[in-house]
Amino acid sequence: MPTLEVLPLTWLLLIVVYDFRERRVPNWLVLAGAVMALAVLAFGSGPLGSNWASALLGAAAGFGVLLVFYVVGLMGAGDVKFAGALGLWVGLSALTPIWIIGSVLAAVHGLFCLVLQQWPMSPRLALLLFGQPISKDGKTSGRRTRFIPYAAYLAIATAVWMVWGRQSQ
Repeated sequence: MPTLEVLPLTWLLLIVVYDFRERRVPNWLVLAGAVMALAVLAFGSGPLGSNWASALLGAAAGFGVLLVFYVVGLMGAGDVKFAGALGLWVGLSALTPIWIIGSVLAAVHGLFCLVLQQWPMSPRLALLLFGQPISKDGKTSGRRTRFIPYAAYLAIATAVWMVWGRQSQ
């Protein structure tokens, strides 16, 4: 694996860990990924094979499309900002397969959560899946409910695309 691919893979790993554990993506982590992508672009060795035009279009599309979901209350702001930074790394053409894979993974997570809410489960499993404990009546505690760590699934999908998807291009 080329050394340049270690940067985005490390960033993606941090996104996965942070989003699964905290159910949010911090601004500093999104900004770090965006700055790294721009720095790599500035040195002329496009991140993950993209050029300036593709990277900027990818960032705009990643941010713009998911912004709609944020506005209607279906997604967190960190997911939207992460998608914009991710677009800088992968470019416009890679976003579609990444969104498809990430959305399928998120849908499986959501369905699994719905099924498990019907049966008693251990508090640790609920904490892992839902990001917060579930009471006996099936409700989560806390003021904000965010069950699905979508940025984490986009990051996993990107890693899959980096390892297998780009080989077929």
